[in-house]
Amino acid sequence: MKKTKKKKRKNAPRSTHVTEWIRRLEETHGDAKQALLYSTPLELLIALILAAQCTDERVNQVTRSLFEKYRDAEDYASADQSTLEEEVRSTGFYRNKAKAIRACCREIVERFGGRVPEEVDDLVGLSGVGRKTANIVIGNAFGRPAIGVDTHVKRLARRMGFSKQNDPDRIEKDLCAVVPEKHWVRFCHLLQFHGRRICLARKPKCDICPGADICPKIGV
Repeated sequence: MKKTKKKKRKNAPRSTHVTEWIRRLEETHGDAKQALLYSTPLELLIALILAAQCTDERVNQVTRSLFEKYRDAEDYASADQSTLEEEVRSTGFYRNKAKAIRACCREIVERFGGRVPEEVDDLVGLSGVGRKTANIVIGNAFGRPAIGVDTHVKRLARRMGFSKQNDPDRIEKDLCAVVPEKHWVRFCHLLQFHGRRICLARKPKCDICPGADICPKIGV
């Protein structure tokens, strides 16, 4: 007598979960957007360098006057180091940030004629610019599909079960495989707002989460 093979239960494809997550997060965080204030690719790049280990709110306070004084990459490249340090002091690590901004802008002037490059490989070749920053600039300033894995995206991608990786580059690869390309930039905005408002690092508010029933809550 043949034994009947038990059918393995299949979980819904991760791509299906992503689509449903996007729908629910849009309903909850319809106002999600890039939190850093900027009007040009250069301004966003500067803001992102300043945002390391600093809140977006503080960065926006600092860049309000900074962007009025420094209009282009050449202005930053020729800025006095000690003066720029004082101007960005409140963002923390101000010496390194001022140094990175000057070096980055000097390279933009010398290698790209003063214009922020539009390719990831060119951006990551600049001082103080990593892949996360490059992707955020590409996606937000240049309007092309890109996923920038910041703190919130990294944490929620793992918690929601979209990636088992710790390395941001590998998480980016996993997300690119399941998130529809047209939603890449928007998905990051939604995760960032969800991470700040509901899916907190230490004590997530699962009782009011719009995706509580489809979230594996990994690590919670």
